[in-house]
Amino acid sequence: MVRGTPWDTQNPAELRERVADPSARAGTGTVLHVSGPQERLVAQLARIKELSGLSLRALARQTGLSSSSLSRYLTGRLVPPWEAVVALCRAVGRDPRPLRALWAEAAEAGAAPARRRNDLPADLFDFTGRKAESALVEELLRTSGAAAIDGMAGVGKTSLAVHVAHRLVPAYPDGGLYLDLQGFTPGQEPLEPHAALGRLLGALDVTHPPAGTAERAALWRSELSRLRILVVLDNAVDAEQVRPLLPGAGKSGVLVTSRHRLVSLDAVPPVSLEPLADDDAAHLFGRAAGLSLTEEEPVGQVLRQCGGLPLALRMAGARLRHRPGWTVAVLAERLRATPSRFDAAFGMSLQQLDAVQRRMFRLLGLLPGADFDTAVAGALTDMPPDRAGAALEELVDAHLVLEPSPGRYRMHDLIRQYAADIAAEEEPRAEAALRRVLTHYLAQAVAHERTLPSPHRRDPSPGDPARAMAWFDLEYVNLVACFDAAVRLCVDEVVAELPQAMRVWFFRHRGTDDQARLLEAAAAAAARLGRDQERASLLADLGFARAAAGRLTEALSAYEAAERSGPDDDTAAALALRIGFVRRDLGDLEAAQAHFRRARELFEKLGRHAGQSQALAFDGWVTLHLGRRDEAVELARASVALADGPAQITGLVTLGLALAPDAPAESLRTLHDALELSEQHNLQHNQAWCHNHLGVALRITGSPEKALEHHRRAFELLEPLAEVQLEMDFLHAYAETCRVAGRCDEALALLDRTIELARELDRPYDEKLARAAREVVRAAC
Repeated sequence: MVRGTPWDTQNPAELRERVADPSARAGTGTVLHVSGPQERLVAQLARIKELSGLSLRALARQTGLSSSSLSRYLTGRLVPPWEAVVALCRAVGRDPRPLRALWAEAAEAGAAPARRRNDLPADLFDFTGRKAESALVEELLRTSGAAAIDGMAGVGKTSLAVHVAHRLVPAYPDGGLYLDLQGFTPGQEPLEPHAALGRLLGALDVTHPPAGTAERAALWRSELSRLRILVVLDNAVDAEQVRPLLPGAGKSGVLVTSRHRLVSLDAVPPVSLEPLADDDAAHLFGRAAGLSLTEEEPVGQVLRQCGGLPLALRMAGARLRHRPGWTVAVLAERLRATPSRFDAAFGMSLQQLDAVQRRMFRLLGLLPGADFDTAVAGALTDMPPDRAGAALEELVDAHLVLEPSPGRYRMHDLIRQYAADIAAEEEPRAEAALRRVLTHYLAQAVAHERTLPSPHRRDPSPGDPARAMAWFDLEYVNLVACFDAAVRLCVDEVVAELPQAMRVWFFRHRGTDDQARLLEAAAAAAARLGRDQERASLLADLGFARAAAGRLTEALSAYEAAERSGPDDDTAAALALRIGFVRRDLGDLEAAQAHFRRARELFEKLGRHAGQSQALAFDGWVTLHLGRRDEAVELARASVALADGPAQITGLVTLGLALAPDAPAESLRTLHDALELSEQHNLQHNQAWCHNHLGVALRITGSPEKALEHHRRAFELLEPLAEVQLEMDFLHAYAETCRVAGRCDEALALLDRTIELARELDRPYDEKLARAAREVVRAAC
């Protein structure tokens, strides 16, 4: 694969894992298998696209559709909504009405229940009051598509948002998304819009979001435009955090909660919450206590102490329920003994716990991450799972801990801060407890990573790779929080080792800001520990992440630092190959060739045939572009002969391109063999790469119109991957094919995008090539 990912350095388990099928996403269309009327509709839509003369992305922009949705419509993976059919017909000046019957038949034939995404926390069984506020929020969602609920801590903002979201389920058939923005979460920084957009897009199965925040926001709005989803953005710190996350045009809605009134969000009307009125407060307290209230004066005292805050009322009621010998008057007297309503409510709940449960509560206030399970609580308290689980259940019963889903726990921000404050005063071994948690997460990550096949490991440990990857998906936020805690505590062993245990997960999410940040800190920690080979490996991974993001000079800097760190033989061989990729993409072909040949020597000494094959293939690739076609053919044939399975793909593609001018039939057959291998092993990056170069070969052999089909398919496959380096490669090739096909406007648009991307990434060589190509197009047209 030419983008700079040698087979030798990829993880086979990750590469074999199919990228989530976009057709499985919830949408306004219908998931289908193409046949009968569906097939005829797809043919008509394909004809419309052909008549438009536009690329997939250009047609998507003209029609106001997302290119990912348009791709699904054109490949028969999703029946489009009628509005999309109308938009496509209007783009080519055709009357859509003749297609109405065929569309209806296809929609009926392909009808199947869409997968509904729902991340909303459970609604509170004892939700009380707020009728006017609920009605206002619902009305705002109907009329404006948005509302922002603000109010003081503990007043019930999240409860109201979740309650309204559950009531409006029928109005949002594509589901509900929930995201905690951590605006006021103790011990954690507010979630940056860039990271928040990554998580929201991930919830829509966009596994490789774009690198830039603005691009992510645009894709998020585009994806929501075809859906009816209610998005709950909880715990926002300010308007700037929220603004990039808002839906654009379409029928999706957004509910925001914050302690601050977000007055600068003009499109999001505010709804401010006050503490509960006495009647509602008394009703909630009675439900939480499990009794009918008759003692009016003591009840009034309890309500005043709780300040009308639902959180405090529930905790006070739970305290009374767990003390059947108490009366409301006794509870009121105990509450009066503490000056703060928060201390009163929380402190009263603590009093019902034994020493073990109180210690767990204190320590949970220090726990990094968003949520946790019983095993984490056990590591924190140094307790066996059964005892930890029993203690957690008591905390749940006392409303000190929430259980939003079975076996997963979290704390309300106010309670977490209260617990952390107590721990600071009463827990002398808090740091030791936190270190146990860090060690626990590291051990779990290592154990799960070992079940995943890797080129660095001959025999993985027994286990289910899919389950291991799901664990990383679930715990990712907590793993990053633990890493940051390890940095604060200077636990260099965890800082150095955790990103290595996340290597396979990061391969699927490569090039992210998190990955680069973690690897930089990990390499520094390895240096402090005197682990030079480990540091070299981490720097090699850092270079790979930067290269995937298209930042070649930064990648080269990391690779060269890795070389100076004394890498082991395996890492040294991989580094030679990767530096070759960067040198090639920077336009220094002779230097690239020297590195590829050095890599081949190193892999040969190690007995790594796959690595040798990759080095030979890329040597052939560079040799071809240096004008020595016969020599390139020999190198490519040697590469294919040395490898088997998907490791042959790079050699086959190089061979196919080298043969194109003189042996067109063999060239196309060889490239199709490479594509078939990519498809057999579900390698989406390689599939995109093969389609792109099938386009190049077809252009060379005189079939530019057929070539364009493959270029378009390459970009369809590339879109969800957000691979900047591949996009740069493909833009050059696609633009040249458009020029040869006489599509000058489209060629110029592609070259403009190339220049824009090259400037953004500080890639003068690519900008120079694109500008030169632009002059050729202008002269020809």
